[in-house]
Amino acid sequence: MIEEAATAPAARRSPSLAYKPLVLVALGLVYIVWGSTYFGIKVAIESLPPLGMLGVRFLLAGAILYGFLRLRGVPNPTREEWRSSAIVGALLLLGGTGFVTLAERDVSSSVAAMVIAVSPLFASLFARLFGERTTGREWLGIAVGLLGIVLLNLGDLRATPLGAFLLILAPLCWTFGSMWSRRLTLPKGLMGSAAEMLTGGALILALSVLFREQWHAPTTASLVALAYLVVFGSIVAYSAYLYLLENTRPAVATSYAYVNPVVAVILGVGFGGEALTSLGWAALAVIIGGVVLVMWPRRR
Repeated sequence: MIEEAATAPAARRSPSLAYKPLVLVALGLVYIVWGSTYFGIKVAIESLPPLGMLGVRFLLAGAILYGFLRLRGVPNPTREEWRSSAIVGALLLLGGTGFVTLAERDVSSSVAAMVIAVSPLFASLFARLFGERTTGREWLGIAVGLLGIVLLNLGDLRATPLGAFLLILAPLCWTFGSMWSRRLTLPKGLMGSAAEMLTGGALILALSVLFREQWHAPTTASLVALAYLVVFGSIVAYSAYLYLLENTRPAVATSYAYVNPVVAVILGVGFGGEALTSLGWAALAVIIGGVVLVMWPRRR
């Protein structure tokens, strides 16, 4: 996927009655791949330190993408673009993905994904702060999604206070960084993804060293999960998400938070031995309903 410039004219983001094919492809990638990364993270941190694993993941993905782009003649980011990339990388990768990774030490991957469904609410709030409008139907969809989160808290959200706090803080950092990125001067195209992953990954790895995380011999399953996270979770899906930020409404770009739980639950229950109560399944059904309202195209 190719990210458009962060300073693209507002007219290019004007809503229409139908989504462009490339937008639909990007949505499919973000929905399915990111839904599976919750389970991938759970497997990876079974034998790898959370921050260390995440730092290696983003540094590898960023280095691979950066090297490929430079070989194809893509110019190196300017100093201002590197600085903006570091800000976005810190908010999205450390604050967003990092806090989820730390929280998954205490909660299941499926429940973690379901809690992150509050992202569209934060995205709409921040969008209003940045001067963008949220429709009544989008607010209704957000409310329906949050109702699902309430049901989840009544049934399946069993976590330590720190784990629960991190799960709420993660989407707050992620969505604020997403909205702010639309106003920053970032590298064009996939170079934006590479720069953010390099700077964010370096920061996460530095924190891993600062906190003296212990490294042990990883299992084969953890290494396979890490490789999947590097290629698909970072290079493919993250680039698709940046494309969505520049070509769709905030509520649409963050609607992955409603679909990811479906994929996460299927993988967690089917392959990870996790379980949901009947109230948890009801919460999942309500969350799915929220995405229908949020995703329905606007009229001009």
